[in-house]
Amino acid sequence: MKIFFESIDRGIWDVIANGPFIPKVEKDDVFIEKPWSQWTESESKRAQYNCIAKNIITTINSNEYFRMLTMCFSKGNVGHPWGYP
Repeated sequence: MKIFFESIDRGIWDVIANGPFIPKVEKDDVFIEKPWSQWTESESKRAQYNCIAKNIITTINSNEYFRMLTMCFSKGNVGHPWGYP
């Protein structure tokens, strides 16, 4: 699975392994989500990987397989079913 996502773009596997990219800004020593209108071109590109990853997963996998992936991601076991630590 990792090889498949990386063959498209390594940024997509980064989203799968580390969670979605959400641009943030520091305000009063607290990081908050950056308004979409203030995103840089680089932040927009990285955030686009979130959508691409979701689209691929939902398109190529059955509902049952998607539920299994979701359970693995929510438990922090990303990649383990396919032999990737």
